[in-house]
Amino acid sequence: MTADSEPSDERPHPVHDPHEGLGARLNWLRAGVLGANDGIVSTAGLVVGVAGATDTKSTLLASGIAGLLAGSLSMASGEYVSVSTQRDTEQAALALERRELAESPDAEFEELVGLYKGRGMSEETARQVAEEMTAHDALAAHARTELGINPNELTNPWSAAIASFIAFSVGALLPLLAIVLPPQGWRVPVTVVSVLIALVVTGYVSARLGRAAPGRAILRNVVGGALAMGITYVVGTFIGAVD
Repeated sequence: MTADSEPSDERPHPVHDPHEGLGARLNWLRAGVLGANDGIVSTAGLVVGVAGATDTKSTLLASGIAGLLAGSLSMASGEYVSVSTQRDTEQAALALERRELAESPDAEFEELVGLYKGRGMSEETARQVAEEMTAHDALAAHARTELGINPNELTNPWSAAIASFIAFSVGALLPLLAIVLPPQGWRVPVTVVSVLIALVVTGYVSARLGRAAPGRAILRNVVGGALAMGITYVVGTFIGAVD
């Protein structure tokens, strides 16, 4: 800077963080994988149980479709209710924060400074950061720091419901097709092998998305799915024999 140059009062514009929202997207992806996993296990348990009682293809197909629709609709409605409640809570918290900013901005500013200091910043740095964040978007600064909410990325109940419906349905299609497409004597073995392979994949993917070791997740998936199919098959066989 030369002697006769004047310092600029311009502040840099906020830079868009390419990683913003990445955690939320990963959570959605992981929820989708787990939804598909639920569809695989529940539908596999249903159709294998029915296969233990009867080998009629139409009965297996009807039970599989009924399980797919009932499960996917139940997942979708449950997710819609759950996420709607979460969104209502977030909106109520934001409304309260907005009112407090309008009624006592100075107190809210000092609260923000204190929060930044609690994260390890010095008094001077915390105050400077609070000033710049408040000047840019006071509500967003307080919402993210105090509440852990991004006002621009509130949860969407319809998106959650549709995602759950699709994820469960996709997962349920595998055991449904595996039980009705092979010849009669191969239906249960093909379904069991297909489901266990799929559970290995979903266990691995969910573990990697959660940054966990995949071994335990895969083992839990496979053991849980095998138990579900084994128990329902035994029960179905018993009912078929009584009939």
